[in-house]
Amino acid sequence: MSVLTIERKKELFKTHGGSETNTGSTEAQIAMLTERIKHISGHMQTNKKDFNSNRGLIQLVGQRKSLLTYLQKTNLTGYRALLVTLGLRK
Repeated sequence: MSVLTIERKKELFKTHGGSETNTGSTEAQIAMLTERIKHISGHMQTNKKDFNSNRGLIQLVGQRKSLLTYLQKTNLTGYRALLVTLGLRK
């Protein structure tokens, strides 16, 4: 069962990656990870003892953090714009 539908993925790639086929851009990958993190966080609110999902959530957060660090080093203006659009680091 996929968290994101095909239409939602295309929308994320179009808004953050530039086009629907640009799936490898750092901004698009961070946006997809953020959507998955939001979904799993909601699941963890109701299922507090689901330790496997908790471990997956921690892995996703770590992966997003490393991508954000890479983006910050390579494209600072894009990093700041992405933080504003995704609502991270208030």
